[in-house]
Amino acid sequence: MASLVRKRLGEILVEARKLKEEELHKALAEQRKYGEKLGNVLIRMGLLSEKEIMETVSKQLGIPIVNLFDANLSEELVRLIPENIAKNHMVIPFERNFSVLRLAMVDPLDIYALDEVARFLRMEVAPCIVTRSEMKWALERYYGIKSLVEETLDSIKEREALAGDDEEEEDEKPPVELAEDEPVIKFVNSLLAQALSDNASDIHIEPSEDVMRIRMRIDGRLREMQAPQKKMLLPIVSRVKIMAGMDIAKTRIPQDGRFDITKEVGVRVSTYPTMWGEKVVMRLLDKSAALFGVDKLGLLVDDEERLKRVLTRAYGFVLSTGPTGSGKTTTLYAILNHIHSIEKNIITIEDPVEYTIDYVAQAQVNVKAGLTFESGLRSMLRQDPDIIMVGEIRDKETATIAIHAALTGHIVLSTFHTNDAGGALTRLVEMGIEPFLVASSVSCIMGQRLLRKICEDCKEAYMPPPAVLESIDVHESVPLYRGRGCPVCRNTGFKGRTGVFELLVMEDEVRELVVDKVSTEVIKKKAMEMGMREMREDAIKKALLGVTTLEEALNTTQLE
Repeated sequence: MASLVRKRLGEILVEARKLKEEELHKALAEQRKYGEKLGNVLIRMGLLSEKEIMETVSKQLGIPIVNLFDANLSEELVRLIPENIAKNHMVIPFERNFSVLRLAMVDPLDIYALDEVARFLRMEVAPCIVTRSEMKWALERYYGIKSLVEETLDSIKEREALAGDDEEEEDEKPPVELAEDEPVIKFVNSLLAQALSDNASDIHIEPSEDVMRIRMRIDGRLREMQAPQKKMLLPIVSRVKIMAGMDIAKTRIPQDGRFDITKEVGVRVSTYPTMWGEKVVMRLLDKSAALFGVDKLGLLVDDEERLKRVLTRAYGFVLSTGPTGSGKTTTLYAILNHIHSIEKNIITIEDPVEYTIDYVAQAQVNVKAGLTFESGLRSMLRQDPDIIMVGEIRDKETATIAIHAALTGHIVLSTFHTNDAGGALTRLVEMGIEPFLVASSVSCIMGQRLLRKICEDCKEAYMPPPAVLESIDVHESVPLYRGRGCPVCRNTGFKGRTGVFELLVMEDEVRELVVDKVSTEVIKKKAMEMGMREMREDAIKKALLGVTTLEEALNTTQLE
């Protein structure tokens, strides 16, 4: 049977002086609150990286670290363990030596997993350690040599071949029946499973004249996936609409709906009628993102400290600005998590509510019922709030109420569609808000974008030509970083995204310029003199730190 020194992860890390006792207690409190594994909590809290945890456990307990990417596991070896056991416990057979099986595990301290595998195989099991990303890749590769979607497409093709002459009769079935066909259900489920596996943020189902296309947005970029024939569009769209609680009979007007995949992931669905059929976009919402604090946004240390100082104030208007898809809403939720407590009354009006937070009264815009940002904000002020979040400032009326709320002792959080932080101040004045009110109420503005992070599994350093460094005002020989491309990042070299920011804190000198109605350029220049780092500089610093590539940094923050 399995043999392993029965130590807890926290005990191991404290003994190795990788973790302080007080840090462990905080992490254990988080673990009890959200029911996660301790290792995941430590990584999420930024106390340790996955690599540090792995290396410490390996050193302290003598458990080897192995690499699944370079291993060529035989089908005979992999099939020793059933798929359900492998996926439930995140384990896979790595090597067999007579009566001993070396078992690759994400969590080698999981005694229950070791015991279950040992009982099932009736042989001794010895653990070895792999990263979570390696394990996810291996499970997908070895327990479904084809992807889930490819398997489902094959089953659809087989079904069509068997249908033969009955094809026309099948097409005459009503949408509800078509949507309940097993191949359709399986296809939609497998599509969602693949999106989760690839950490996709959106799934696009798009009709054209002759074909149906499926694309997923992964790390901010749309990538085309395999899709069935165009005739499958109606049943697939109908299936998604049923799951989202939408009316499948209405195909000529846009609709919105929502459903949950798991307790942690919800899906927001939007349909749009086109001349070739309905286009569907499913946005995957990771509910754990609502647990992020400002320390997870990607702010450099000095900007994070400046923001936290601003958030200690008892009132003021805090704005996050940028184009659609730049992470503004995530920033607001992170700020809410930083400042909210049981002692504060927090109320929001959002469009839509993407994540839910304990002790926060959240409402969603409902124009038909008369609940708009403006009317919701007016009603909030009669609810004795300490902190108010307005999803977006869209008009003068909403901006006026928000500014007066900030001036009368409330913290007000909102988003604004401008290209940079300085532009938000001049835009508010252009909307008709008195300059002295803007200057008095605004505490800080965060301009932001999202850029792709280098994949940690294939990251490498290289020495760029001197001319490249000189072009970004670096006059010494320093390395830059890039991703070679590997199975984890699907050979893109990138995995995940982080924020790039410019944080404009309202100092007296900037307030005076706003009152004088000067241009955005003058305000920006003064703010930089007062300590603001523009987005391009912030992105270049992240490239020099190895967070992203220089090309990504420059492309994300192109000069006007």
